[in-house]
Amino acid sequence: MISIHFLFISGGEIFFIMFIVVMVFGADKIPGIAKGLGKGMRQLKDATEDIKQEIKKSAEKQGIDTSLVDDIKKDIDEVKGSIDSGIGKDLKSGVDKVKKSIDDVTGTIKRGSS
Repeated sequence: MISIHFLFISGGEIFFIMFIVVMVFGADKIPGIAKGLGKGMRQLKDATEDIKQEIKKSAEKQGIDTSLVDDIKKDIDEVKGSIDSGIGKDLKSGVDKVKKSIDDVTGTIKRGSS
């Protein structure tokens, strides 16, 4: 869910966040902070994977069929991939149309008087 939210952060917002980080921590401490965040994210991912494996092992010991979960995960990943590729193509097409429209404009652009 968090990764989806980051898709909607614009370049200006990222620049502003980086500016605040530099002002608060200083440029010399940013690599250390990034390294610490990376380690923390890796540990969280590893812990999540360990929990998943423990649940799966426990379910298999109890005789619960876990192949259904794997099939569902595979289907979800396929749908996510097709959505990502479709949206990516649509965005590229839209950007290309806007670029062409801008390139087609000739002459001087005048502001309307209010």
